[in-house]
Amino acid sequence: MHPLPNIFPILHTDRLELVELQPWHAADLLDLFSDQRVTQYYHVMPLKTELDAERVISYFHQRFKDQLGIRWGITLRGQSRLIGTIGFNSFPQLHRGVIVYALAHAYWGQGYMTEAILELVRYGFRELELSRMEAEVMPANISSEKVLIKNGFRQEGTLKKWMEWEGRLFDINMWALVRE
Repeated sequence: MHPLPNIFPILHTDRLELVELQPWHAADLLDLFSDQRVTQYYHVMPLKTELDAERVISYFHQRFKDQLGIRWGITLRGQSRLIGTIGFNSFPQLHRGVIVYALAHAYWGQGYMTEAILELVRYGFRELELSRMEAEVMPANISSEKVLIKNGFRQEGTLKKWMEWEGRLFDINMWALVRE
C-alpha cells in the first residue's frame, strides 16, 4: 500500500464530493448516526449529542494522522450538508483495505452510494495501490450487498461469529473486490 497522503484528499464524482469531516459537520453526523435505519446493520454506537459526533470526527482525524484509516464525509456537489460517510476503516495488511459506508435515509435508492463507492475503489486501487478491498456486511443487510454488487464486489463467504457487538456474536458476509 502506498501511504496515505499528508494532506487529506478531496474526491469528486459527477454529483458528490468526498470531503474531510470538520467540526461543523457534527450536527449532520449526529443526524446520520442517530437514525436507527442507518445504524441497524452498522457497527457503531448511535450518537446522542453533537459532542459525541465531534469526538467521532476527532477519532477519524487521528486515524488518518496515524495512517490507520481514512473516512470522508459525503456531500452533494457544491453543498456543505453531510449526507453520509465513506472510507477505509482499516488496512489489516498493506495490500488490502476494509471499506465502510453509511448514507442518510433520505438519500437511499438514488445511486449516491454506488457513485461514492466507485470513487473510493478508484482511489484505493490507483492512489493507495491496494490489491484488494473488503466489505464486511451483516447477512440481513441486503441493500448494502446490492450496492457492492453494482460496484463489482463478490461475496466470498460467511464468517461465522466474526463480529462481537454489545456482547453478542454475529456472522458476517465477506465481500471483496480484487485488482486485476
